[in-house]
Amino acid sequence: MDQRVLVLNQNYEPLMVCRARRALVMMLLGRAEVVEEGDSWISSVRRQFRLPSVVRLESFIRKPRPEVKLTKHNVLRRDRHTCQYCGGTKGAMTVDHVVPRSQGGEDAWENLVCACTACNNRKANRNLGQSGMSLIRKPRQPSFISFIQYSAGNPDQRWRPYLFMGR
Repeated sequence: MDQRVLVLNQNYEPLMVCRARRALVMMLLGRAEVVEEGDSWISSVRRQFRLPSVVRLESFIRKPRPEVKLTKHNVLRRDRHTCQYCGGTKGAMTVDHVVPRSQGGEDAWENLVCACTACNNRKANRNLGQSGMSLIRKPRQPSFISFIQYSAGNPDQRWRPYLFMGR
């Protein structure tokens, strides 16, 4: 029951990811319908249910698309725990300000990157030009859809058509 399920609004727009148990309850209460079935089964005393992979709500929910919160965890997630200076993925990762706060840099998606401790120490309190370092990829604010994909760890391939609709 630890399986993740993509929840779509009535118009097939991705809303969130929930656990299979919650999706199953929504289906049994008539609040959602199965769009894509998963591979797993669950049994009750009298019935067997196939766990869903994608469900669609029966009624439309007016909800503005949420923005991804700016947190250390989300910066590391956006950069896939890869140092944006050397490309390394081993060891402890930190968040580095591209333009240091002491030089007017802000806490913003476009100014924060994932960095290994060695590169973070080497760059120190200098900007890119002063340190002679460069970024592998320019930082930007991630979309809500990209974060839905990684909220389940390894997203189900059946989600793909619904996550990239209208893009």
